[in-house]
Amino acid sequence: MSEATEKPPAKTGAGAQGDLARRATAILNALGPLLALALVVAVFTYADWRKASNANPPRAAVFLTANNVRTIAAHACTVAVAALGMTLIIIAGGIDLAAGTALALAATVLAWFLDNGYSPTVAIAAGVGTGCLCGAINGVLISALRVVPFIITLGTMTIYVGIAKLLAKGTNIRPAPQTVPDWLNHFTETQPKSPWLIESLGIPNFAMGVWVALAMALVLAAVLRYSVFGRRVFALGSNEQTARLCGVNVAWTKIAVYTLGGLFVGIAGVYQFSRLSGGTPTAGLGMELRVIAAVVIGGGSLNGGRGSVLGTMAGAVMMQAIASGCTILELDNPIQDILIGVIIITAVTIDQLRQWRKP
Repeated sequence: MSEATEKPPAKTGAGAQGDLARRATAILNALGPLLALALVVAVFTYADWRKASNANPPRAAVFLTANNVRTIAAHACTVAVAALGMTLIIIAGGIDLAAGTALALAATVLAWFLDNGYSPTVAIAAGVGTGCLCGAINGVLISALRVVPFIITLGTMTIYVGIAKLLAKGTNIRPAPQTVPDWLNHFTETQPKSPWLIESLGIPNFAMGVWVALAMALVLAAVLRYSVFGRRVFALGSNEQTARLCGVNVAWTKIAVYTLGGLFVGIAGVYQFSRLSGGTPTAGLGMELRVIAAVVIGGGSLNGGRGSVLGTMAGAVMMQAIASGCTILELDNPIQDILIGVIIITAVTIDQLRQWRKP
């Protein structure tokens, strides 16, 4: 056999063990958020079972019932969809503190259009377009002014809530019921009309919004994994200077990332409108923290260059599972906040340990 066609020798010994260890670490990192979610579910399931058994009279445990799973999934959707956009932004090394108020602005715009006699199609397009515009503005300002995203989006956060208040004239906008299509009213319902997807296998059905969120997650995961744009996003977050030297148009990539993030924020505004049956300008204040937390809990790195759609979805569901578990166990809201805070600190600490262990 000629030297040109000779196969390279197979790795043996320490080299093979090193490859195996790296693969095991990669698998553990990918499945880590799911394992953490499973642990949270197991703890609350056991605690609910103990409380139900010790009740007088004893009651049935409800945390892991199909109805409660449907409720958790439906309530997690708004944060989960917005967090899909935040996943893109954080992987690219950015942050968006305006996500919550832009979401509320999108819902308020949707409600305003419906309240003023426009068709549902136009109203929804306006709401989603508002989210895209907010994201594009963030991206342009960050690229043009070369100011850190934290500062830019901190400023636009207050601008967006101010615009929403002006549009709603300082109050909430609740369109007449006949102007809202039936499917939008039931988009985030906790108990769908058909309770089972496959009843013989015990697989529960979920709200339409849950299935739409899962479909968007699959599309985004495919884009990040298989497209050139996805590779550029990871490259930008890993090392901006290296990405620029490799031919990546950093400015336009940032604008595209923030605009896509705004698209998901606008869609999340549709979810919020469905939940609240109207537009509430201040409803998004503080929501950006939950959106960022979903990404961080799911393994996203605030240093950029790391994040996954699967982890983000698991992080969003985990926070809602904690909220549901605390309600069922009759724990005060401060306990819920403390638990989520501990999980966030743990996730960030794990990310920092990964950074320190890099050669």
